[in-house]
Amino acid sequence: MTFRLTLIAAARSSSRLGERFEDERPLDVEGRIAVERAAPALLPLAAAELRYCSPSPRSRETGGALGFTPLVQLALRDCDMGRWRGRTLADVMAREPATVDAWLTDPRSAPHGGESLLEFITRVGGWLDTRPAEEHSKMLAVADPGVIRAAMMYALKAPPHCYWNVDIQPLATLVLTGRPGQWRLRMDADALR
Repeated sequence: MTFRLTLIAAARSSSRLGERFEDERPLDVEGRIAVERAAPALLPLAAAELRYCSPSPRSRETGGALGFTPLVQLALRDCDMGRWRGRTLADVMAREPATVDAWLTDPRSAPHGGESLLEFITRVGGWLDTRPAEEHSKMLAVADPGVIRAAMMYALKAPPHCYWNVDIQPLATLVLTGRPGQWRLRMDADALR
């Protein structure tokens, strides 16, 4: 059984410098405009048999604005950042530089009291491996960029520290094909079709 899952990064809810851990803010004006501009290219993905999204406001709003009517999946929530939730990286770095260093260098570390990077990647991978699918079915999921990076690490069986080397832009797409435990990353010119 093989299937195709297109992951779509949620539109932005704040400027890059204003991003917060587990950001619960809705789309900002620029994010809404970006969704409107991207809609013609992304709308054909609505033909997917199954449509999901992260529970974050920006993921739900992005999916809704594109007409996907996605089903919220708790397993696609961003990494649980514990007591850092709602804070910016700059703020945490200023107050807790040693704990941030530990978090960035050790994928098993969770100094914030939430999930470690390894636990996060494993959770997202578990979701990937349990998708109900028929042969050659198509699915889509609108998710926060961190969730897409975690899915990519899991699919490629990449070491967790590689997570920090991937940058996912708002409304970018990533296509995974295959079946549980045997994923392929697909990047081609027709990824939006």
